[in-house]
Amino acid sequence: MSIDSPAFQPHEIPQQAKIAIAAARFNVALVDELLAGCLGRLKELGLDGPRVRVHRVPGAFELPLAAKMLAETGRFAAVICLGAVVRGQTAHFEYVAGECARGIAQVSLDTRLPIIFGVLTTDTVEQALDRLGGAHGHAGVRAAEAAAEMIVLLNRIQSTTGS
Repeated sequence: MSIDSPAFQPHEIPQQAKIAIAAARFNVALVDELLAGCLGRLKELGLDGPRVRVHRVPGAFELPLAAKMLAETGRFAAVICLGAVVRGQTAHFEYVAGECARGIAQVSLDTRLPIIFGVLTTDTVEQALDRLGGAHGHAGVRAAEAAAEMIVLLNRIQSTTGS
């Protein structure tokens, strides 16, 4: 048995695969940049037009419910959640960021579908910008790549196990 997994091959993305994106409106300038990077990378991977559906939610806290509803339609091979939670001077950050992360993980486990956590959780706007093409790459691009890779991986697993 090999412990090495095959490398991600974008050409292995099934032609029928569709992706839903749930994007928060709160911190809209940051989220719009996440969304632009995500959509751009999906297009490079051949996932665009009718294969991608974008839905807006009020904020990051609402992402898990939207992801669950989208996943349960059975129309999507993955759901990408995009949002930005920037720490303020209250405990609000911990509640929103923590529950958002927990909820997204739970939806993925419950639905057995890739639910991608593309939510920035930073102390400052400057740190967020560093993750939108700055010093730390582009989180929207990485979210698109994670979704595509997980689609291929799950397809590969299902084709070898028959489940």
